[in-house]
Amino acid sequence: MPKYQAACSRRPFEITLLVVAVAAAGFNLRTAITSLPPLFPDLQTQLHLSTAELSLLAATPVICFGVVSAFAAWLNRRYGEEAILLVALILLTAGLLLRGVAPEVMLFPGTVLAASAIAVLNVLLSSMAKRRWPERAGLLIGIYLTALSVGAILSSLLAVPLYRSSGGSVRLALGIWAAPAALAVLLWLPQLRYRAVGAASPAGAPAAAPRASIKVYRYALTWQVTAFMGLQSLLYYAALSWLPTIFQDRGASAVTAGDLLALMGLGNLATSLIVPVLAHRRPSQRALVVPSLIGTAAGLAGSLWAPLSTAPFWVLVLGVSQGSCLGLAIFFMMARAPDPGVAASLSAFSQSVGYLVASAGPLEVGLLHSATGSWDIPVALLLVLCAAELVVGLLAGRPLVLPAASPRGQPTPTRMSGTGRT
Repeated sequence: MPKYQAACSRRPFEITLLVVAVAAAGFNLRTAITSLPPLFPDLQTQLHLSTAELSLLAATPVICFGVVSAFAAWLNRRYGEEAILLVALILLTAGLLLRGVAPEVMLFPGTVLAASAIAVLNVLLSSMAKRRWPERAGLLIGIYLTALSVGAILSSLLAVPLYRSSGGSVRLALGIWAAPAALAVLLWLPQLRYRAVGAASPAGAPAAAPRASIKVYRYALTWQVTAFMGLQSLLYYAALSWLPTIFQDRGASAVTAGDLLALMGLGNLATSLIVPVLAHRRPSQRALVVPSLIGTAAGLAGSLWAPLSTAPFWVLVLGVSQGSCLGLAIFFMMARAPDPGVAASLSAFSQSVGYLVASAGPLEVGLLHSATGSWDIPVALLLVLCAAELVVGLLAGRPLVLPAASPRGQPTPTRMSGTGRT
C-alpha cells in the first residue's frame, strides 16, 4: 500500500482536509463563467459591447480552457499537482479581482486569467483524485463536481440581484466572486505537504505520480474520450451562454432568465455526485451515456420550442442530463488511464482539444442568431451535435484502458476487468 493511502487509513482528518480542499476548489470552477450570462444585456449597455464582442466574451473561457489545458500535465510532472493547483487558485482570485476592479479595461484580461487558472484546475483535480484516493476516486470526483454545480447555481442565481441591489455596480457583481476563490487558496495550503514531484518525494510524502510513458494521442480510445469531452462542453457552454438571452427574447424577465440558469445548475447538482459513483462501479458506462444524451436533446428542444410556462421543467431536464455528461467526461479521463501519470496526460489532451472544439459553441450560436435573427437554426445544430455525442459516448464508455507501457509493447488499449475500478 502506498504511504499516503496507509496514512489516510490511520488519519481520517487528512481525508477530511483533502475533501474540503477539493470541494472549495470545485466551487470556484464555474463562478467566473456562470456569473456573466445573466448580466450580458447590462454589460453590453454599460460597457458598450457589440454583439460580436459579447459572443467573444462568451467563448473566451472555453478558448482558454483549450489552450492552457495542454500545459497542465507538463506542469504536474515538473512541480507536482498540489503546488500547481495552489498557484492556479491564486491566479483565479487575481483574475476575478482585476475583472471587478476595472471592468472597462480588465473584463477580457481578467476573464482570460481566471479561465486559464480554471483550465489547470479542470485537468489536475481528476488525476490527483486517482493518485490521492484511488479506491474512492469516483466519490472524490463527484464531490468536486457537486461543489462546482453549487458554485454555478449561486453565481447564476445571485448575478442579477447583486447587480441591482448595488445600484447597477458591475464592479461588485463581478468582483465579489474573488472572495470564495481566496478562501479556497487558504483551504488548499495544507495539501502542499502531500505534493509529489518527479521521481523523488520528501519523507512521509506520497510516492511520486508515475510519468506517462505513452503518447496518448496515438490511441483511438483517447480521441473517443476527447470527442465526448469536447461535444459535451460545446453543448454545455452554448446553453450556459445563451439560454438567458433566449428566455428573455421569449418574454421572460432578466431575473427569471437568471433563475432558470440557476435551475439548470441545480439539475447539474442532482447528477454530479451520483453519476461518477455509479460509473466507478461498472466496467462499461454505455448504459449511462444513452439517457444522458436523450435528456440533453429533449431539454434543449423544450427550452426553445415548448411553451414558456414549461421552461423550468425542460431546463431541469437539461441540467440533469448535462451534469451526467460532465460527470462521465471527467470519469472517462480517469478510468481510461492505468495510472495517475497517464490520467494527467489523457486529461490534459482531452480537455485541450475538447475545449478548443467547444469554444466554437458559444461563438457560433451567437453569430448564427445574429445572421438569421432566430434561435431555431442554432438550436437545431446543437441537436445534431447531441446525436454525434451519443455515438462517441458509446465508444468511450466501453470497458477499455490505455496501456501503461510503451506503445511498442502494447499497441492497443486493454480491457478492464472486475467492477471497472482502476
